[in-house]
Amino acid sequence: MLNPEDLGNLARALDMTSDEELACDECFEKLDRFVEMELDGLDAASAMPLVQDHLDKCGDCREEYQALLDALRVEKGWTPVSLIWVRMRRFFQGDRGQG
Repeated sequence: MLNPEDLGNLARALDMTSDEELACDECFEKLDRFVEMELDGLDAASAMPLVQDHLDKCGDCREEYQALLDALRVEKGWTPVSLIWVRMRRFFQGDRGQG
């Protein structure tokens, strides 16, 4: 039997659904194009709203998206901001040989 919290979560999830949605496998098939658009400076969310909607709702696909985005940034020579901060912190703390 569902408790009140579970019922509330279910009601919120149902409220977030729309008539047209992507399943995880459909989202995954479109993810590479979505990420490439973002890396090219295009508005992927506007061009592919169903993918953006799915990423907003699905933590698993959002993790896949972030991993793909990070991997392509590294491939293109982009260093994530968090890594830059770690390297700067190490440098200023005198640990210049690592990182």
